[in-house]
Amino acid sequence: MPECQNCGAFVTPAYARVFTPNGIEEPRACPSCEDVVRDGADVRRARSTRNTG
Repeated sequence: MPECQNCGAFVTPAYARVFTPNGIEEPRACPSCEDVVRDGADVRRARSTRNTG
């Protein structure tokens, strides 16, 4: 099963297929990563907090 490269959380194969480049099976950041966001081909620290709760 795919895992987030940043936090190690489980992600579904469908999430990995949609949010990773071709040929890469594990996303760089996932919805559980509150401190980082995807930014093009990289991952960067979030500039503001996510309102997830």
